[in-house]
Amino acid sequence: MASKILMSNTPAMNHVAYSGRMVPRSHSSGQVCFPKKSTDTTTPRSKSLVSSLVTPTMSTKLAKTSSSSSTSSCCLAHMWREVQGCNNWEGLVEPLHPFLRQEIIRYGEFVTACYEAFDLNPKSKRYLTCKYGKKSLFREVGMGNSGYEVTKYIYATPDVNIPIQNEPSCGRWIGYVAVSSDDAVRRLGRRDIVITFRGTVTNPEWISNFMSSLAPARLDPNNPRPEVKVESGFLSLYTSDESDNKFGLGSCREQLLSEVSRLLNRYKGEELSISLAGHSMGSSLALLLAYDIAELGLNRFDPKLDVPVTVFSFGGPRVGNSSFKERCEELGVKVLRIANVNDPITKLPGVLLNENFRVFGGRYEFPWSCSCYEHVGVEIPLDFFNMQNPSCVHDLGSYISLLKCLKRDEVQKDEEDFLDRARESILSRALNINMDPLKNAASNVVNLVLSQKTEFLIDATILGLMNSFALYILLKVEELA
Repeated sequence: MASKILMSNTPAMNHVAYSGRMVPRSHSSGQVCFPKKSTDTTTPRSKSLVSSLVTPTMSTKLAKTSSSSSTSSCCLAHMWREVQGCNNWEGLVEPLHPFLRQEIIRYGEFVTACYEAFDLNPKSKRYLTCKYGKKSLFREVGMGNSGYEVTKYIYATPDVNIPIQNEPSCGRWIGYVAVSSDDAVRRLGRRDIVITFRGTVTNPEWISNFMSSLAPARLDPNNPRPEVKVESGFLSLYTSDESDNKFGLGSCREQLLSEVSRLLNRYKGEELSISLAGHSMGSSLALLLAYDIAELGLNRFDPKLDVPVTVFSFGGPRVGNSSFKERCEELGVKVLRIANVNDPITKLPGVLLNENFRVFGGRYEFPWSCSCYEHVGVEIPLDFFNMQNPSCVHDLGSYISLLKCLKRDEVQKDEEDFLDRARESILSRALNINMDPLKNAASNVVNLVLSQKTEFLIDATILGLMNSFALYILLKVEELA
């Protein structure tokens, strides 16, 4: 579900065309580009939101909103459970409630801090780690008044070897854990534990993203649940450690579960919430951690008291299959997905085999339904695009800037879909595309399907090829845009 912009004395527009002054400046924070060739709870609801151009009037309104933040905080303390999704954000998404928008932006800025602090200078002693210490992180990135204190840095080890790469094979700084201060507790109405993850930056992480095959999660040793499957690349990034090194890091999972358990025990007896936020690949890790915490029951102090676990996903891909989605719902994991309808990453993996493909006519499930990827949670679709800078569709800064200047009264729903746009774009540029890779991929898929003894059997190999086929199309669209 896309959206259109309606402005007075201005024709309707399908996309936001930012001018040079209005486009958030692209830098390493939130800017994820495709690699170069050479090298919900209950049923999800699509709630359409739109973007609008910033006007002086809007700037004034935003300034007034900022000045009245203390009053808003007082009210937020009384409805924080609703904002965290206890009722699946019923009545808060359409139109977007100001408290919810405020919280989405706030958690988005926590994720931005990951990009701001990540050191990508190969000559630096802190290369692939955080530039700053835990005590100074928020101050250094301009968030000194956030009201949170960083308690632990998190590192992830991609289980991928690239012979030609020059990067060291070790854990990369992926995010951090922070907890709200006593002053913030009075403002928020609870003690908030926040875990944030950045998106894809290094080459091994890109390869992990492209491992489009489902694997059983098996995160609960007492009940493996083999039917619950997640994308193998994300699972590997979450569970891999530096086992070859005697003094190596534990897995991302081990680090996180240990710190979350410690903080829950330390603040036991207080009103608590666990908030996870991530962009792109980071949102996948956030969802895996949320599922892991709930599956292991770390947030369950007694049968009647569960600490709310909420994921704020920015431009996140699909993570698991239908069983994974259903299990997250059973466990009460709340997921709010903020997704640009023009962002190709939100269509991956499972561009072809997804929640829209597994059921025929709304009644009959295909035999391969368990191998289809599905999004989890409630979606807030945004719609923005810039012909001069196509990569902005996945830029975290663009997401946050758009939310900050959103006008709720200028909304019109449209049935236009991203894949329709992609198809039209491909057809319009067909003469410029080398079709041989597409023909070869399609031929391989057909041959493998015909070679199966069972008429409708689709295995992991075929699924991987189909996803790679669709991914090639999207990359071509991005390249030619």
